[in-house]
Amino acid sequence: MQKNWISLGLMSGTSGDGVDASIINTNGKNQYELIKDKYYEYDLDIYKDIHNLKQKIHKVEHLKTFSSEINNLERKITIFHAKIIDELNLDKNVIIGFHGQTIYHNSKEKISRQLGNGKLLSQLTKRSVVFDFRKNDILNGGEGAPLTPIFHQLIAVKNKIQLPVCFLNIGGISNVTIVYDDDPTNLFSRDLGPGNCLIDSWVRNNSNKKYDLNGALSLIGKKNEIIYEQAQELYKNRNNKIKRSYDTNDFDISFARGLSLEDGVATLTDFTASIIGEELSLLLKNMKKKFTNIYLCGGGRKNKSLINKISENLPSGINLKLIEDYKINGDFVESQAFAFLAVRSFLQLPISFPCTTGCKKPCVGGDFIKA
Repeated sequence: MQKNWISLGLMSGTSGDGVDASIINTNGKNQYELIKDKYYEYDLDIYKDIHNLKQKIHKVEHLKTFSSEINNLERKITIFHAKIIDELNLDKNVIIGFHGQTIYHNSKEKISRQLGNGKLLSQLTKRSVVFDFRKNDILNGGEGAPLTPIFHQLIAVKNKIQLPVCFLNIGGISNVTIVYDDDPTNLFSRDLGPGNCLIDSWVRNNSNKKYDLNGALSLIGKKNEIIYEQAQELYKNRNNKIKRSYDTNDFDISFARGLSLEDGVATLTDFTASIIGEELSLLLKNMKKKFTNIYLCGGGRKNKSLINKISENLPSGINLKLIEDYKINGDFVESQAFAFLAVRSFLQLPISFPCTTGCKKPCVGGDFIKA
C-alpha cells in the first residue's frame, strides 16, 4: 500500500499580487485529493516593491546591482509566507512546497531567480520545506520551466479526460501542456508568449487598477490597427528562436505609447490573443494526434474579451473549456501542482523531463530542508 502525504503548495505568479495556497493529500505519483484552496493578497508595499524591482532588473548583472533591495524584499516575502502557514495551522508533518516570487528568468542564460528563502521559512514555521524547484533542471540543460505539466497529466488521468488534451494556463505568461497518455516522457509543454503581462503592465502604468477585470476595459476601447500591425510585424521578425520558457521582461508595452487607457488595453488584448492563437494553431498543425479540447487555467481565463479573441484566432472545431468543468478551481492549479511537486521532490521522483523543459534527462528538483 502506497503512503500518502499532506502537502501545502504556495505559488506567487508573475502578476505579483499575492499567494495561492493549496493543501492536498497525495502519494506523489498517481493520486491526489484537494483539502483546501485559499488566496492571500500581498500588502500594498510588497506588491509595489515587486513591480518596481522587476522594472529595474532586465539582465543578470542587475541581480547584483540591486542585491540589497532583492534581499530585503525576499525577507518580506518569506515572512509573508510564514504567516500564511501559521494561519493555516497545519500539522508539523506537512511538507511545504515553496515556489517563491520570480524576479528574473532568462532561459538563454539558464538563470531563474525566485525570491523566497526556504531555510528561513523552515526556521520560522518549524516545518519541512521544498524550494528552488528550477535549479537542478537548469543544471541539467533545461530551461527551468514549465514545471506543472506532470500535474496537468495527473489531472487528465484522474478525471478521465479524453486524450489527447491540451491545458492552456494564462498567467503573466501563457503556456501549454499536451497530454497524450499516462507516460510523463510523452508530455509536450512550453510557454507560448505573453498572457496577462502586457495588459496588466499597461493597466498598472496608466491607472490605479491592477488588471483589466473580466476584460471590461478592452470592450470599451478600440484596437489601433496601425500600432497592432506594427507590433505583429516586430514580433514575427524577432531573431529569437522559439523558447520553452519566457519571462515577462521578454515583452514590453512601448509600442502602445500614446494610446488611451482603454484603447491600449484593447490593442494589447488583441495582440496577446493573436500570439496565443497563432502558436496554438501551429502546434495543432504539427501534431500527429490532434486535440480538440483546450482546458483553461490561470487568471487570464476570466478575461472574457481575451478568451473570445483567442477563440477567433483558432481553427474551427477547437473547443476552449474551463477546467472548472471538472470541479477544479483554475486559480489554484499551479499551487496544487507545487504541493504535488514538493512530495515528488521529497520522494526523489522527477518533476521535469526533456519533453517539458528541454533537460537532458528526467530531473528531480527542489532543495529539501528538513524541520
